[in-house]
Amino acid sequence: MEKPTHIKFLVSNAAAGSVIGKGGSTITDFQSQSGARIQLSRNHEFFPGTTDRIIMISGTINDVLKAVELILAKLLSELHAEGGDDVEPKTKVRLVVPNSSCGGIIGKGGSTIKSFIEESHAGIKISPQDNSYYGLNDRLVTLTGTLDEQMMAIDLILSKLSEDPHYSQSMNAPFSYPAPQNAMSYGTNGAGGKFPSNKEDRSNSVTIGVADGHIGFVVGRGGRNIMEIGQVTGARIKISDRGDFVAGTTNRKVTITGSHRAIRAAESMIMQKVAYASERVID
Repeated sequence: MEKPTHIKFLVSNAAAGSVIGKGGSTITDFQSQSGARIQLSRNHEFFPGTTDRIIMISGTINDVLKAVELILAKLLSELHAEGGDDVEPKTKVRLVVPNSSCGGIIGKGGSTIKSFIEESHAGIKISPQDNSYYGLNDRLVTLTGTLDEQMMAIDLILSKLSEDPHYSQSMNAPFSYPAPQNAMSYGTNGAGGKFPSNKEDRSNSVTIGVADGHIGFVVGRGGRNIMEIGQVTGARIKISDRGDFVAGTTNRKVTITGSHRAIRAAESMIMQKVAYASERVID
């Protein structure tokens, strides 16, 4: 029995939609064609610092590679359909790899990654470790090139990862990542610091604290971001006036009103903006 392995990579929300297909038809078809299991993070579960969802494919190495190729070929054919060019577009695939397994791919003095690049002709870049997310133990490995070059690189990388006993454990890691450090300060009352507002409203309301210095990123130029978040999620978002802070902090109050789902989605999008802001501040 070949031992099971898995691979995770990022897809945009739009790409996720075409991988799933109408009523799940495409993903079901790809699973039966490849024999691998294909799972996607939920609509607003993004990889930290991106607005991309995570796709995880598990099964034997060959089944996983088959499924990856089906998915990448589909996304590529849609790019062709949009661009209509005869030129083979050079696309990017971003693999999610645990920190602890990156050493194996890099090799002594970079020897392994060098040989993978030479053998596959794909560009392979490993992102530096990002410390702005507490508990983020994953890095992104970006592959550029034609579909064949990328598939060759994925084959080499996955074969290497499958030799690493720690790698198989990361299959059970959940898709949802913890919130970035220092971005959200939930109150210290242990109740997650969500302050229910006493509106006798059928919809629910949640107030979160966002650091005063990051509020501009949430609002966006001319209120663009906050309008977009409201439109996408259907939630109403109100930000407290300058100087009106969550008690005992210098965090502005951001009140989100709507259905539970709308609130969760809006909160997630606000967190993304805050995460981006804190990255910008660190740079």
